[in-house]
Amino acid sequence: MALNETADSASDFSHLPNDPHRAPDPSLDQARLDLVALLDRFTDGCEGTVDTPVPGFFLHRVMNPGGPKHGMQTPALGLIAQGSKRVMVGDDVYVYDPLHYLVSSVDLPVMGQVTVASATEPYLGLRLDLDVEEITELIRDEKLPPAAQSDAARGLYVNRLGAPMLDAVLRLLRLIDTPDDIPILAPLVKREILYRLLMNGQGARLRQIALTDSQTQRIAKAILLLRQNFDQPLRVESIARDVHMSVSSLHHHFKAVTAMSPLQYQKQLRLQEARRLMLLDIADAATAAHRVGYESASQFSREYSRLFGAPPLRDTRRWREEAGA
Repeated sequence: MALNETADSASDFSHLPNDPHRAPDPSLDQARLDLVALLDRFTDGCEGTVDTPVPGFFLHRVMNPGGPKHGMQTPALGLIAQGSKRVMVGDDVYVYDPLHYLVSSVDLPVMGQVTVASATEPYLGLRLDLDVEEITELIRDEKLPPAAQSDAARGLYVNRLGAPMLDAVLRLLRLIDTPDDIPILAPLVKREILYRLLMNGQGARLRQIALTDSQTQRIAKAILLLRQNFDQPLRVESIARDVHMSVSSLHHHFKAVTAMSPLQYQKQLRLQEARRLMLLDIADAATAAHRVGYESASQFSREYSRLFGAPPLRDTRRWREEAGA
């Protein structure tokens, strides 16, 4: 399914917790300007993703966004200073911008597209990887206020950005200028950011990934098993047994978290890996299909075209032409 604009623009924001068109908070104006200035300076002369000396912290600058891109969304916080982006999981579309941040709590095959960017006003954003062990350690702190219980829910959500969160992100970003401070201060600021995520809006969803025997944690284990064995025949009964769930419960909660069935999830893993093998010239289409578990070349070609919009050879040729340009 392609990522298309809808006739009713409000439907694009169906996954935002608040009205995205309401007036911005004036108290955030200067902090947003500071965030734009810092990201612009740290990414100057770059296009794409920029590593930082802070572990698990990455900056983004995009001037020529192009079409939608497929990839694996790992647990992370995504924040935009300038521009806009939309992410598609299954049939769900999430839109976020400088007024909102995005959180993913499990590994999800996604299609993302920067929708607002130019050479004069590039898309500027950042990503902070989230460590489940650090989340677990924090929720075990007896001083952490309790949160409402939550059933297994989508492993990706968008929330309104507030001043405390933006302030903590700015302090983490400023540490790039003082690398000697990073080993001591970065873990403290990261912990504060995790705290803000857990306490804000839909933070109960993030807690679920770290709670022992929660449905979300069991689905996370099922996802890990799928990722480790994506090239093998799918045995849902075996996965359900390994994560201590019934088959029907696994299907229900897996779709609640990932917006797709285990079979659809495996299919996306296979197709994304096959595409990677072909784009890197590691394998031709037939070899790539076989390596990721397809027995039928025609089935591989059909499903590849459905996901990426073109047959394998045409898609890889188009990708290389765009990359060369």
